[in-house]
Amino acid sequence: MAEDEGNDFRSLMIAANGGDADAYARLLYGLAPVIRRIVGVDRQFVGADAVEDVVQDVLLSIHTVRATYNPDQPFMPWVFAIARHRIIDAGRRRVRLGSREVEFDEADVTFSTADPNIHDRDVFDMDALRTAIERLPNAQRQAIELLKMGELSLREASAATGMSIGALKVAAHRGMAALRAKLRVR
Repeated sequence: MAEDEGNDFRSLMIAANGGDADAYARLLYGLAPVIRRIVGVDRQFVGADAVEDVVQDVLLSIHTVRATYNPDQPFMPWVFAIARHRIIDAGRRRVRLGSREVEFDEADVTFSTADPNIHDRDVFDMDALRTAIERLPNAQRQAIELLKMGELSLREASAATGMSIGALKVAAHRGMAALRAKLRVR
């Protein structure tokens, strides 16, 4: 990269920070290939498939912190520092995710034939579930209906029933345990 190019970027950044949207667009358009080269040098560290993601992350970071650029300072060292931090973040993310991932071949989920993998039948009888819920004590039934079936929050269910949040938690837990026992679900 030529020294003049760095000065051009600096001028564009100063104009952009002054409110010139056209200068800002030209700055980002011109910076993208430069950042792509910077990140490309570390493609082994960030992962070849993540280079474009890191480039976009750097551009987004520049956008986010553009007000912190000091116009009395050179522009490119500021960009390099941002890029270096985003590259390090991406490398850490890659190492962290890579330590938890297990590679596998694309294969059938459970069995080699498709028949056992199909889940087109109900796991249990819905009528039996409705009957089991109806037979629960009132507090447990309300907790199950509001929290599990109605998907209300604890606060909403508490307001609807007048029960405390703690009592709702206990009732829901006991209700679920009773349903599992009645329906023999593990």
